[in-house]
Amino acid sequence: MSSPPVVARTIPALRRALAELRRRNASVALVPTMGALHDGHLSLVRLAKRRADKVVVSVFVNPTQFAPHEDFGSYPRTFKADAAKLAAENVDLIWNPDVKAMYPEGFSSRIITEGPAVAGLEDRFRPHFFGGVATVVGKLFNQCRPDVAVFGSKDFQQLRVVTRMAVDLDMGVKVVGAPTMRERDGLAMSSRNVYLSDEERVLAPTLYRAMKEVARRIKAGKSIDASLAAGAELITGAGFVLDYLEARHAESLAPIKSRKDGPIRLLVAAKLGKTRLIDNIAV
Repeated sequence: MSSPPVVARTIPALRRALAELRRRNASVALVPTMGALHDGHLSLVRLAKRRADKVVVSVFVNPTQFAPHEDFGSYPRTFKADAAKLAAENVDLIWNPDVKAMYPEGFSSRIITEGPAVAGLEDRFRPHFFGGVATVVGKLFNQCRPDVAVFGSKDFQQLRVVTRMAVDLDMGVKVVGAPTMRERDGLAMSSRNVYLSDEERVLAPTLYRAMKEVARRIKAGKSIDASLAAGAELITGAGFVLDYLEARHAESLAPIKSRKDGPIRLLVAAKLGKTRLIDNIAV
């Protein structure tokens, strides 16, 4: 039986644990999470294990990426259950700092991102978000010094932002995007799915179905604008309040008007009741 993962909660403890992991020149993969782990997170862990000798999972609900009106206080925190799941996956180290460890008194620095971070998608509705994400991920990369970092593709704009940041700032970590894990009915796995009522949960897969319909129309030669309009009608007809449904270049996230403009990614964000869901697919 394998040993349970080491849990580090302070920077000195993390450094000691990482030094032990890196003995014999072992490679290290990092999986950053905010906890409330589900099968989607565990798929990231399994990919990380294939990409490196040792796996570190961070569990930290990052306050700087939440606006005052958002759900930082109520965001699910299930560390005991998370640790058990990570032990079952034979994770080597869990980095579980508190807010004071990550943002000690006097903390006054942040990373400002441009490029994919100002594409007019999530940043239009959550202008604070990517500054908070970039700063905490930059800290995690500096703290853990991983060779590889694995992120889910459900947060596609975030994946592009982090990938660009790692390259631009010479962080020496290869960012790997993992496929979105879905429930049987197509709903993208998310820690926020627990907020959905039973009725809302039945309606939630409409986002995925609508994107598939948009992709089908585009592949059939229909115009992108008309295809998006049809998808938006499906989404709002199911009771969602739509923030955006966009067709963007899969690498730069720049708007596109035709299939000739490059590989296409469809991205959507919408509220169902009090729960905001995001998703994306390739065309």
